[in-house]
Amino acid sequence: MSDIKLNEKLQKIAIEIEKLTVVEMADLAKYLEDKFGVSAMPVAAMPATSASEAETTSADKEEKSTFTVVLSTSGNNKLGIIKAVREILPNLGLMDAKKLVESAPKDLLTDVKKEVAEEAKKKIENAGGKIELK
Repeated sequence: MSDIKLNEKLQKIAIEIEKLTVVEMADLAKYLEDKFGVSAMPVAAMPATSASEAETTSADKEEKSTFTVVLSTSGNNKLGIIKAVREILPNLGLMDAKKLVESAPKDLLTDVKKEVAEEAKKKIENAGGKIELK
């Protein structure tokens, strides 16, 4: 559950949204995208780093402390994989998560720490998918 606190009005809206089916949520997301001219797609897939962090990151790569998590196959449980992908990438919209799962092999995370990569791998494999760590 999220630690974000909502005011009463937003809390009521959130409760109603939680009651929607997956299809209804997809329709709502499409409506909001069209209405406000926005996309549920995350803007930046790569975190911003300072110059000193970039140097540290390149040194870490040599030691293989950062990994790229690649969804190699989605298996038979696509719905479970989509849910797992949305847990790993919470900013990803439902339709975008579905497209990502259907277009496997696909990178899920890039340049993440080993612990984060292992956790993502565990979630996807528990849902029935196959993951490669590079």
